[in-house]
Amino acid sequence: MKLAHYHTIILSFYHTIILSYYHTIILAYYHTSILSYYLCLMSHVLTTTEENYLKALVHLSIEKGIKDAGTNELAGFLNVKPATATDMLKKLREKKYVDYEKYGRITLTTTGKKIAIEVIRKHRLWETFLCQKLDFTWDEVHEVAEQLEHIHSKKLIDQLDKFLGFPTVDPHGEAIPNAKGEMKIIKKQPLTEASLNQIYTIIGVKEDTPEFLQYADKIGCKIGTKLKVVSHLSFDDSIEIHIQKESKIISRKFAESVFVEKK
Repeated sequence: MKLAHYHTIILSFYHTIILSYYHTIILAYYHTSILSYYLCLMSHVLTTTEENYLKALVHLSIEKGIKDAGTNELAGFLNVKPATATDMLKKLREKKYVDYEKYGRITLTTTGKKIAIEVIRKHRLWETFLCQKLDFTWDEVHEVAEQLEHIHSKKLIDQLDKFLGFPTVDPHGEAIPNAKGEMKIIKKQPLTEASLNQIYTIIGVKEDTPEFLQYADKIGCKIGTKLKVVSHLSFDDSIEIHIQKESKIISRKFAESVFVEKK
């Protein structure tokens, strides 16, 4: 009886050890799987800075037409050191959002371009909303939209687009991508290239700094405003324009940042 009793105890203990061992293995596998999934998920989450880099590459390659943009061009556009841009590009390459070789051309992957255009769409829709519905001036909206563009809610942005009536340009005259990621490239003629005594309409501006936009407001240069170039002054290369029934003298530097279309 005693042998049978001890045999039963030993078997019970043995089974407990085996079950405990396999239970530990199963838990370890479960936790490892969860951790792997989390790390995989996190590897595809973009930071605000990463989104800004992708957005900058679209501005350079598509809107500014710099097809062979490299690290220096990107760093200059973002006002950062080339070494800083290089470090970020390595991270974006690891996440498969850009194709990039040191000292070579930077190219957005299909996924990277899609994300960048989504950010641009959100930014420009928010700028339009702030101007049209909340009475922000066009020199106030950029910084606020920089924050709002990183909200990750497709439904919110689609509803915002619908609420605004599906606008095609923002308050600065920049094209707004549609829900499919399609973005019309607007042909831009700087005011410096306008013919004399011809009627033109202002369709956009190159700069969105508050200082530039406030100055543009002061002399009446707003989107949709008609004007004509009266003369070019050879002394300092300034330009005389006729706008809103008044004559104004503007610098060539300012005129280079105003885009017009002949009507």
